[in-house]
Amino acid sequence: MTRERELGLINSSLKPRKVCVITGSRAEYGLLKWLLQAIEKEPTLELQLIVTGSHLSPEFGLTYKEIIKDFHISLSLETLTSSDTSVGIATSMGLGLIRFADAYKQLKPDLVLVLGDRYEIFAATAASLVAKIPVAHLHGGETTEGAFDEALRHSITKMSHLHFVAADEYKNRVIQLGEQPENVFQVGGLGVDSIKRLNLLSKEELEASLGIKLLDKNLLITFHPVTLENQTASQQMDELLEALSELSNTNLIFTMPNADTDGRVLIKMIEEFCSKNINAHCFTSLGQLRYFSTMNYIDAVVGNSSSGLAEVPSFKKATINIGDRQKGRLKADSIIDCEPTKDSILKAISLSYTEQFQKQLTNTTNPYGDGGSVEKIIEALKTVSFKNLLKKKFFNIKRS
Repeated sequence: MTRERELGLINSSLKPRKVCVITGSRAEYGLLKWLLQAIEKEPTLELQLIVTGSHLSPEFGLTYKEIIKDFHISLSLETLTSSDTSVGIATSMGLGLIRFADAYKQLKPDLVLVLGDRYEIFAATAASLVAKIPVAHLHGGETTEGAFDEALRHSITKMSHLHFVAADEYKNRVIQLGEQPENVFQVGGLGVDSIKRLNLLSKEELEASLGIKLLDKNLLITFHPVTLENQTASQQMDELLEALSELSNTNLIFTMPNADTDGRVLIKMIEEFCSKNINAHCFTSLGQLRYFSTMNYIDAVVGNSSSGLAEVPSFKKATINIGDRQKGRLKADSIIDCEPTKDSILKAISLSYTEQFQKQLTNTTNPYGDGGSVEKIIEALKTVSFKNLLKKKFFNIKRS
């Protein structure tokens, strides 16, 4: 019996499988874009796209407008409240659960596909579980000990049925959570795949698009709240901004935080800092092309974003990784960990410019692979039978 028959390959004469993809943030959409294109082009699959979360918020750039340039949006679901307190975030999760339940009743997808660990993705997955719709989860098995995303991610894994992970270590962790090995696929990082596929802007094109002139030294700053720590977001941002204010003749290019707890506090601090510093520039959303093009021309990424670990190493650039938000993730030797204090941040930035570290960067290898993830995911979506996914058996690892 062929592998295709074992997995239940769809006959081309049958109706395409409806794959409902959820996106709730700009960073997530950037990672999903090429996969969405591939699903749309695949005759055996039908793309349904639900847009939610910060995509629909004026405060976060109304990024759904970028999506409609590329794809038909099946449904837009308003779930984000105007509050970024713990109560506001929990309320957003509740709204998401209600609205995704209605959406699935309307769209009747054969599979829901989600990426990552955000609270709106948790709501979308929980609604799928109750609606008896199998879920494919991208980028499971990772760890971020400083954020509640950690618990959400593993919870999403347990509510999902197919798993597309970025590295062998993450595959092993998903199996450790009791998932069947044959339903866990190591496909590499979607961000790396995106870098390989994009035609990045030239320096001149990037400068024109950003409206700034790059200097001899340039840093990209992306810093998000550490959601498992109480009342530390503004303190840590204070330390970061004090450190950056010490730098001379350096362009500071900020991307705004996610819609997380206390995110609005950080946004206000960044805006005030940029208004007082001629070389500091902030952008609500760069979009994937400008974001990766910027990485190509800066000296380092400073902050606590997952992109600093998952994508920046492919550019052989330094990442100044602040604090515990990404603690537990795989790291290339281009990553410099530091404490969320002014002195520690300045020391790390200084280290990144040293001749020895710059030489080390030339041999950097990205632990998230070298591309090809989209093709691997599409192959699985085409061939794996969805019929018996819902009733999961816990996989016990045999101990010697």
